[in-house]
Amino acid sequence: MPQRRSHVAPSASQSELAAALAALRAGIESPVEFSPEALAEAESTTPEVPDLDLREVPFVTLDPAGSKDLDQAMHLSRAGSGYQVRYAIADVPGFVRAGGALDAEARQRGQTLYLADGNIPLHPKVLSEGRASLLADQERPALVWTFVLDSAGAVTDFRLERALVRSRAQLDYVAAQELLDAGQEGPLSLLGEIGGLRQQQEQQRGGASLNLPDEEVVQKPDGSYDIERRSPLPIEDWNAQLSLMTGMAAAELMIGAKVGVLRTMPQPDDQAFSRFRRQTEALGRPWKDGRYGDYLRGLDKNDPMTLPVLEAAASLFRGAGYVTFDGTVPAGDLEQAAIGAPYAHATAPLRRLVDRWSLAICEAVSQGRPAPEWARESLPQLPDVMQQSAQRASTLNGETIDRVEAALLHPLVGKSIEATVIELRGESRAAVQIAEPAVTASAPVRAGTAPGDTVTLKLTSVDVAKGEVQFAA
Repeated sequence: MPQRRSHVAPSASQSELAAALAALRAGIESPVEFSPEALAEAESTTPEVPDLDLREVPFVTLDPAGSKDLDQAMHLSRAGSGYQVRYAIADVPGFVRAGGALDAEARQRGQTLYLADGNIPLHPKVLSEGRASLLADQERPALVWTFVLDSAGAVTDFRLERALVRSRAQLDYVAAQELLDAGQEGPLSLLGEIGGLRQQQEQQRGGASLNLPDEEVVQKPDGSYDIERRSPLPIEDWNAQLSLMTGMAAAELMIGAKVGVLRTMPQPDDQAFSRFRRQTEALGRPWKDGRYGDYLRGLDKNDPMTLPVLEAAASLFRGAGYVTFDGTVPAGDLEQAAIGAPYAHATAPLRRLVDRWSLAICEAVSQGRPAPEWARESLPQLPDVMQQSAQRASTLNGETIDRVEAALLHPLVGKSIEATVIELRGESRAAVQIAEPAVTASAPVRAGTAPGDTVTLKLTSVDVAKGEVQFAA
C-alpha cells in the first residue's frame, strides 16, 4: 500500500514531537547497523564489466532534491511515429553476492525503512548512495530496459540487458517541472508527452494511480503544530508511469518463462468502497459514480482537499502481496488491481529487496538464459521476508502518523470538534473524519449514530509521545 511519509522540519527538531519520533526509531525491531563483513562486501564487491557500452547515451536521473540513492536513469527519444524509452536500473544483483554477508543482512531488512527524521537503509550507504547509485558523471553498470512505444504510448517491443552507463545530470522534480513549464528544451522534453499517453493507457486498463504527497511537520510561533503538504507535480506522475510500464514488462517476462515473483493486489470489496465514499463526502469532495480510478484522476491538484482525499483512498490499495512460481504459473487472477495488469517490482533494487530477484530473473530470460539458480532456490522465502518487512514499515508508518496527528490536535484539547462518521466499530465507537486538521480518528458515538452522520466530539486528552488521543461524545 502506498504510504504517507512525514518529515520533521528544523523548527520542530527540538519539539516534543521530535523526541517522540526519536523514541519510536529506537524501538524498531529491525537491524540498524551493518556487520563489518557486510560493510566490507559493500565497499569491495565489483560487478563484471558489461559487454554493452551505453556511456554515450545521455541518461539523466529524476528524484526528489537531495536524493543520493538513485535507482533509475532515463533517456527518451522519438522513434518514427512513436517513442523509444531507455530506463536504466542500478545493477544491485551485480554488487550483492548471493549467499554473502551483505545478502544475508539485506534479507533481514527487506526494504529501506523511512522515518520522519531519517531512514534505515536496506544496503550500506557506501553502496546505495555511492558505488551502485546512478550518480551523475559516474560510470556505472546498470540493467537497461529498452522500450519501443507506438504513437498511442502502447509498448510494442522491449528488452533488458546489462550495460555500462553514465548519467549526465541529476535532476529534481521541482526544477525539472519549472523548465518544462517554461517550454525549455531538455532531456525530459518528451516526458510529459510519453507520461500522458501512458496515463491514457492506464485509464483504458481500468487502473488507478495513487501518488501520495510528502508531508512536512512544522511548529508555528505559537507552539502549535501543522502539516505542510506539497502537492504532487505532474512530472512525478509521468515519471511514475515509466516505473509502472517497467513493472508490467517484468511481469510479462517472468510469466512467459514460468519463473518469478509478482506483486498482486485484489480489487477493493464493497465495504472498502463504501467507507471511501463516506470519507469523500466528509471531506466535501464526494465520489458519486464511475470507476474510482477515474474519480482520482479527476481531482483538482490545486484543491487543498485533494490531498486528504488521496490519503483516504489509500484504504482502497490494501491487500497487496507477493506470488512466486517456478515451473507452473499459478492459476487465478494475477493482476495488481490498481494497475489493471500483472505487475512486478523491478525498479528500486537499492531500496527494496524483491527487485533484485525480479531483475536477475528478467535479465537472464531476456537474454535467453535460465533464471539464476540462487534466485530460483530462494523464491519460496521471498513472500514471507517481504511481508514481515512490509509489516514493520506499516507499523512504523502508522505509529509515526499517530504521533504527528496527536501533535496537530494538541492545541484543541478541551474544545469541541465536528466530525463525520465514516465507519461504525461496534455499538458505541466509530471511525470519524475530521476536516480541519484532516485527521481520521477513533471516537465514541451515541447509540443510533449512522455512517455519514455529523457528530460533535470533545477532545479530552492528547499524548504526543504515545500518539494517543481521547474524545468524549
